[in-house]
Amino acid sequence: MEVSKDTKFSLSIETAISVVVSIVMVVGMWFTLQGDIEEAKALPEPPVSRTEYDLKDQMIRNSIMNTEDKVEKLEEKVDDIKEDTKAITQALIDMNNKWS
Repeated sequence: MEVSKDTKFSLSIETAISVVVSIVMVVGMWFTLQGDIEEAKALPEPPVSRTEYDLKDQMIRNSIMNTEDKVEKLEEKVDDIKEDTKAITQALIDMNNKWS
């Protein structure tokens, strides 16, 4: 395709109308969308539904229970470490007394 001052460009009335209608529709949808966005910004925050509250509550309770289980396991490990430390300390005392 070559464009020059001798180039002719033809456009039917139907095509021109279709292009204009399409542009008007896109512009109309744009402004409608912008209005909906502004309206949504002005709306108050939706309240927390009962179901959402119950789910969050259950999640928190499960988290607490898991944390409690982990703390109990850690306490058992600390008790084991204390016993091992006492045994090592006693063995060192016994060895020290033996060499003295």
